[in-house]
Amino acid sequence: MTVLLLGMKIVRSSPNVGAEILGVDLRLLTDGEFEAIREAFTDHGVIFFRDQDLAPDEHIEFAQRWGDINVNRFFTAVDGHPQVAEVRKEPGQLANIGGVWHTDHSYDQIPALGSILYAREVPPVGGDTMFASQYAAFDALTDGMKETLLNLWADHSSRHVFGQDGDNNGLYNNPSSATQDAVHPVVIEHPLSGRAALYVNVGFTLRLHGWSHHESAPLLGWLYEHCGRAEFSTRFTWRPGSIAMWDNRAVQHYALNDYFGHRRLMHRITIEGTPIGPARRQPRPVAAAA
Repeated sequence: MTVLLLGMKIVRSSPNVGAEILGVDLRLLTDGEFEAIREAFTDHGVIFFRDQDLAPDEHIEFAQRWGDINVNRFFTAVDGHPQVAEVRKEPGQLANIGGVWHTDHSYDQIPALGSILYAREVPPVGGDTMFASQYAAFDALTDGMKETLLNLWADHSSRHVFGQDGDNNGLYNNPSSATQDAVHPVVIEHPLSGRAALYVNVGFTLRLHGWSHHESAPLLGWLYEHCGRAEFSTRFTWRPGSIAMWDNRAVQHYALNDYFGHRRLMHRITIEGTPIGPARRQPRPVAAAA
């Protein structure tokens, strides 16, 4: 489906997640255009732009329209612009950043709203990013599973990824700064849309709160597989000048690592979020007559 709005064309990327916004220069947005983009962001979970030409200062200016910027603790910053983190993979590197389904900053007490990722240099083929709707993932569950998950919370941490004991393959900096731990509902109520979304991810979730690792593993393992199902997802192919902006409270993402021998350089700015809470439980259903 395509929507025309204020001269922009908004094209859905898949039935459940994502929209590409065409006919806009992010350096020259009117207030009305920005509000239309904000609405598309809320509706689609991730929005894409093509053929943008942003200097770091212009990238920052666009990001600041959304809220305060989260200065990344673990990524190398662009020279002279600490608000802009480099997401870089050199031709000889084996590991990449973000190569599993995950939700950025779920280890923070107040997780980030989302990130604005800008492609500076991309491989000739490969290096796509997958995005999966966690609204759709929740909606697809049976009523019994929804009822179970609405009662659960989960422990999240940065320590095992970015910390002293993490196997980070030289991708990250400042391991001593990885001290973040948080407890979040397994099903959150999105602060903008009010919809219920699954909120566990293989990258940063440790266990169900109050459960052991052994007890948590079967249910969390099933949820991790469920959250990234193809029918909940879209795949974005990058070109220089492309931008993806995703909502960490509504989608998970996965950076594909299929371009060994080529360089990929992205600039990322992350926006501070607001507190998240549990989704509201629905009234208990009435048993049908025999």
